[in-house]
Amino acid sequence: MESTRQNKISRLLQKDLSDIFLVEGKFLFRGALITVTKVHVSPDLSIAKVYLSLFATKDKNELLNRIKLHTKEFRFKLGQRIGRQVRVIPDLHFFVDDSLDYIEKIEKLLDDKV
Repeated sequence: MESTRQNKISRLLQKDLSDIFLVEGKFLFRGALITVTKVHVSPDLSIAKVYLSLFATKDKNELLNRIKLHTKEFRFKLGQRIGRQVRVIPDLHFFVDDSLDYIEKIEKLLDDKV
């Protein structure tokens, strides 16, 4: 169970990373739409697991690899935004959130049965 502090930091990271991807994504990822769906922060606030929904791209794994290549840049920009609010800027670990794909698959299966 996450503490109140972890929840606050998670929401802060989600909001600021969304803004960073909105601005930087135009230039780095050529029109791919990247949404930060959730962020989980470790109890010591040093590691953040960032789950992303990736749209308007053919290969999600390739896009995720490009995002991982720019992790240091994203952490630096995040530090510029939240540096005065937290003691340590967490290390960012990116993962693909495939829950929307799963929901679409279930809905398609249910429609096929009807």
